[in-house]
This record gives sequence, C-alpha cells and structure tokens, in this order.
Amino acid sequence: MSTVFVSGATGFIASHTVQQLLDQGYKVIGSVRSESKGQSLSQALKNNSNFSYVIIPDISTPGAFDAVLKQHPEITGFLHIASPFRMNISDPERDTLIPAIEGTKNVLKSIQTNAPQISRVVITSSDCAARENDDKNPNITLDESVWSKATYDSSKVHPVLAYLGSKPLAEKLAWDFVKRENPNYELVTVLPSYTFGPQIDDSLISPVLNQSSQVLEQIVYSNPDSELQHHVGSFIDVRDAARAHIVALTSKQAVGRRLILSSSRFTSQSIYDILADKYPNLNTFKGEKGTDVEEIKQLQQLNYSTTKEILGFEYVPLKKSVVDCVDQLQRVRA
Repeated sequence: MSTVFVSGATGFIASHTVQQLLDQGYKVIGSVRSESKGQSLSQALKNNSNFSYVIIPDISTPGAFDAVLKQHPEITGFLHIASPFRMNISDPERDTLIPAIEGTKNVLKSIQTNAPQISRVVITSSDCAARENDDKNPNITLDESVWSKATYDSSKVHPVLAYLGSKPLAEKLAWDFVKRENPNYELVTVLPSYTFGPQIDDSLISPVLNQSSQVLEQIVYSNPDSELQHHVGSFIDVRDAARAHIVALTSKQAVGRRLILSSSRFTSQSIYDILADKYPNLNTFKGEKGTDVEEIKQLQQLNYSTTKEILGFEYVPLKKSVVDCVDQLQRVRA
C-alpha cells in the first residue's frame, strides 16, 4: 500500500483528493493548519485508519515540511494542493504571494533534501496561470502551452491580482527548479478552473466557503433585486479535480505535463438558469434567461485535448455540479 502526502488537506479539492485516495487503498498523510481542522477532516473521513495528519501552521516557513518527511520515509508521492486565497487581507504580498511562492519552494527543497524515495510531485496551480490577458477574443485559442504574463510587482497591489499572480509565479518556480536541479522526482501540475460541487461531508459546510463555492452560495441566497458580481469562466467539478490529481500522481503520460481542467464555459447567467429550472420556488436573482450563450461565444476558445487524453474520463456537467452543491447547502443551512 503506497503512502501519499497531501498538503492543505482540509481544502475543497484536497479533501476530495484525500477521500478518493483512501477509497483506492492508499495511506494518506495530510498537512493541516490546526488541530481542530485536522479533527474535523478526520471525522468527515469517518476516522479512516489510513488517514493521519500533521500540523503545519505556515507552509511558507523555511523547512516547514522537513520534519514530516524525515519521520515518514514511506511517503512515495506528494500532492501540494495548499495555497492561500482570501479577499479580506490587508497585505496581498504577505498574505498570498509569499505563502504561495515560498510554500512551493519549501516543498521542492524539502523533498529533494529529505525524501529521495518520492518519485512523483503534483502541484496544484490554476487555469489563471494559462490565460492570455484578452479573455473576450474568440480568435485566440488557449491550450496547455499558454502562460499568464503576470509579474510579481503587478500582482502585489490587490488581493485578486495577488491570487492570479501567485499561481503562475509558483508554478514557474516549480518547473524551473526541476529543470535546474534535476531531482529524483517527476513533476506534474494541475490547473483547475472555477471549482463547484459538494463538500465530502455535510459537516464541512463552514460559515465561510472557498471562493468558488461562494459564487454559488451568493446566488442561492440572493433575491430578485440583488446586485451580484458577474462571473465568466471555465468550470470543473471538484470530484473531477480530485480524480485528475490522482491521474497526475499515477500516469506515466502525465509526467512533465500541465493538466488544465475545464468541463465547460459558463457565466453567472448559466447558474441563474439552472437554479430557475431546478428550484422554481427559490426567489433568487434571475437575470435574462439564455443570454449566457452569446456571451460564451465571445470568449477565447479552449483546446485542452492533451489533458483530456491523459485523464481519460468524462467530466461532470455544470448542472449536476451546481445541483449537488445547492442541495447540500440547503440541507445544511435549512
């Protein structure tokens, strides 16, 4: 039975990844930021004996992963999924950019120094690391070779820009490190888009959800007169994102690849229409039915055929992802 380490194990994608790894017979050691978070995740996983956790309060601290890797020479795979993104921060550089970049650097250095038996490292990036600036240009086609042009200086001025910059900057650091150092392990990066779907257990529905889930939550609890932020982008179901991380961990074809996860394009209107159809009694903001179709036609084209070929499975559609999330929200918050 192989042992896999998952950083940021309580996160939305990470917790699903942990659950799927356990379901497939792996032993999993996860990092969490506090004892209470570790206990909550253990309970959500039904106290599975193959799951354990270590407390790492700050992944950007030099040597943050040294102790756990020295103590667990049985670890053969490392999934670095942890990365900060909070809007209510006072210093985007300190609170987002530095933890993301230094956390990735710490993982790579620590594995190289302390865990020569680890053969595969998977790092979670984001599809924002593979975007051109002009999103509304259907004459541009995005594929796995495209990189964001975000710079450190341009990213540190605003929380959103810090997140959008932290992903390509941390990912580039990882690829450069592997090219320069030629470590024992192989690298794969996974780039999810907006990630929807349910938590692994109702108990993990917290007062403040992850950023993607907040998009759905704000719509579900809106009213016809609400002023909502308009979202446009690609989406992936969280269960598919987790599944993709395991393929990245195990597939020979994935080695050295960027796997960009996009089930389909969507806009906020796409979600309004799903809710209006599935939950006609919800008195939510409705927008103008069907107007998402034309808006999506004006976006850049996507060609992630290499990713799809490597993954080899069909994605969960937007409607199921939204409905499964909303059903859980209503069940817990009733």
